[in-house]
Amino acid sequence: MSHKIVQMKNAKLADEIDKLFPLSAAIKAAIAQTNREAFVPSGFRHHAYKLDALPISAQQWISSPLTVAKMTHYLTHEGADKVLEIGCGSGYQAAVLSHLFRGVFTIERIESLMLEAKNRFRSLGISNIHTRTDDGQNGWIQYAPYERILFSASLKQLPERIVSQLAEGGILVAPIDTGGQQQIMRYKKVSGKLIGEALESCIFVPVLSGVQK
Repeated sequence: MSHKIVQMKNAKLADEIDKLFPLSAAIKAAIAQTNREAFVPSGFRHHAYKLDALPISAQQWISSPLTVAKMTHYLTHEGADKVLEIGCGSGYQAAVLSHLFRGVFTIERIESLMLEAKNRFRSLGISNIHTRTDDGQNGWIQYAPYERILFSASLKQLPERIVSQLAEGGILVAPIDTGGQQQIMRYKKVSGKLIGEALESCIFVPVLSGVQK
C-alpha cells in the first residue's frame, strides 16, 4: 500500500475518534501521524483502522485506537517532558506519545513483545522512545522522576515504587480494578500524596509480575 494511502487512512482514523471523543489538535495530529497498521499482526491488517481492540502475540491485545486517544488525553501532555509507560505491548500507545513528549520510557515484561515493538519503532524512524524489558511494577528509577506515568494494563493498587517515581505536580493515569469492574483513574501528586479522580469504566489486561521470554 502506498505511503499516501496509509497517511490518509490514519488521518481518517483520527477524524473518526475526534467525532466520538473530541481531541486537541496535538493529540489528533499524533494519531494521524502514527501508522496504526504497523502495530497490528498481519492477519488483522484489514481491521487495523476499526475502533476495536485486536489480539497480538503472547495472549495480549493492542488497545482500541479510541482507548489510546482517551488515555493520551487524560494524561494532559502540556508542559510535560518525560512520560513513563508501563505495558508497552505492541508499542502503539508509546508511538502516539512519542509525538507529544520529548522522551517516552516504556517497559514491557514479555521479551518477545518488546523486541517486536523495538523493531517497529526503528522501522518507523522513531528515536525518542526508550525501551526496557522488566516487571513494570519496578518502574525505571534511572530516569525518574517523570512528569507523567501511564499504565496500559490494569492493577488493584499502585505500587509505591511507581508513585515515588512520579514528579511533584505530575499526573498518573491507570486502569484500576475495584473488584468486579475497572475504572480509568487519574491521579495528581500534591505534596507527595496522590489525589485521584475516576474518569470512566474500561477493560484492560491485568498487570502481571515477573518477566516472560
